Amino acid sequence: MVKILRLIPGVLLLAAIGYAGKFTEQSIAAYGKAHHLALPNIEYVLWAILFGLIISNTLGVSWIFQPGVATYEFWLKAGIVLLGIRFLLGDVLKLGGLSLALVAVELAVSIALMTWLGRAFKLSPKLTSLLAIGSSICGVSAIIAAKGAIDADDEDASYAIAAILALGAFSLAAFPLIGHALHMSDRAYGLWAGLAVDNTAEATAAGALYSDAAAKFAVLAKTARNATIGFVVLAYAIYWAGKGASAKIENRAAFLWQKFPKFVLGFLLISALATAGVFSKPQVADLANLSRWAFLLTFAGVGLRTNLRELGRQGWRPLAVGALGEFAIAGLTLGMIVAFSRALA
Repeated sequence: MVKILRLIPGVLLLAAIGYAGKFTEQSIAAYGKAHHLALPNIEYVLWAILFGLIISNTLGVSWIFQPGVATYEFWLKAGIVLLGIRFLLGDVLKLGGLSLALVAVELAVSIALMTWLGRAFKLSPKLTSLLAIGSSICGVSAIIAAKGAIDADDEDASYAIAAILALGAFSLAAFPLIGHALHMSDRAYGLWAGLAVDNTAEATAAGALYSDAAAKFAVLAKTARNATIGFVVLAYAIYWAGKGASAKIENRAAFLWQKFPKFVLGFLLISALATAGVFSKPQVADLANLSRWAFLLTFAGVGLRTNLRELGRQGWRPLAVGALGEFAIAGLTLGMIVAFSRALA
């Protein structure tokens, strides 16, 4: 009970910032409609992140709020599980073999490119591994999962996380602009965001900033990447164990289950139940609305957890490797999407 009570202030802060973002979006739209003005539609996603960033980098996040703010990842996973209500299994299959092949290409290229860049910039081997894992799968979550598996230093993990977060913030501004400039379809853009943006929160946000339909495809592609986390982390753990730089893996099946993102199974379960017609239309609407509220808290947390001053203190080399690698991956995946645009229409 004490632990739950400690979470309340931070969760209320997430809810307040998320609601402020939604209220701001609706207020601007209402003002434009009332005065017959064509105002730009800035989604609640970006407002929530901006409000969180302002608070984090001016007032700071007090220790009273920190435990609750740290639950933003829980709200992200809960939102994705509940989002399964909007995906019949037929919709999930629409991701298609081509899209899954692109996911596999992204995974292989990201690992190879980040490993080469890390060695070229003379980063420590384990920091290079963390950057490769983070950029290929699911950003911060993958880095945290891999840190313990390969016995990486806290400093290496913080450098890798800082680089991933900095590029994730950039993607929120750049991806929608590029997508609109190229007149990308919702499916093509969503797939690109799901392939190229590392953190699940930022990938979901980047998709939502484009359209609801794009957000659905971004989540699908990102979920496919997330599902590989156990296998990739296991491979790196075995590699470092072979070098005598981490503990041996006694039970590979148990290790895979431990690292596998369980919310992926929840997403598929809800989707299967929706496909079977278990939920009524009002229930579908209610669960979809709960998913949006969960994402409101998530996006507020993305802003609150980003300390711009701390990112600047992490040094330039990890950020340079992260930036070069992420830009190259974004460009490569965009090229693949454009090349197969007809098949993805």
